[in-house]
Amino acid sequence: MPRSTGCTRDTEVTARIEECGVPPKGTSFGRGTESGGHVNAEMTGLPAGKEPTLRVIPMPSDASHTGDIFGGWIMSQVDLAGSIPAVRLAKGRVATVAVNSFVFRQPVFVGDVVSFYADVVKVGRTSITVDVTVYAQRRPDREECVKVTEAVLTYVAVDSNRKPRVVSAQQ
Repeated sequence: MPRSTGCTRDTEVTARIEECGVPPKGTSFGRGTESGGHVNAEMTGLPAGKEPTLRVIPMPSDASHTGDIFGGWIMSQVDLAGSIPAVRLAKGRVATVAVNSFVFRQPVFVGDVVSFYADVVKVGRTSITVDVTVYAQRRPDREECVKVTEAVLTYVAVDSNRKPRVVSAQQ
């Protein structure tokens, strides 16, 4: 629920949430941490009809002193999630060779249920490009969910000598 400051905007936001179950785009929410900062969060749902590639709950050891989960922790989880469909498609070992894009849209907090959805978007002779989208369920009991990160990574299939090899699906 947004913080109440007595201004008209808060009343409009509260009415929109009560009416539709979602706030207007660009609504500012309290972060739920001691710092009391605000985050522009566009509420969304998890992708319908898809199972996450990876789902984790970040712990206090993954967070900064302000309660935000470290970006590096999120990046490592994105790399793991992206590698899963790449390994399956390559039918063997892969190595991350590029992070083509990585955008942090919202912070992740201790206790969020973080879901990673990975889809192969391109297959080259030795490479596999994967799109990873990340959602955080802030309060799973109330289905508060925001898209927190989007990334595109490229993996290369490698042999036992760690040299590039043809992707098995291409053989």
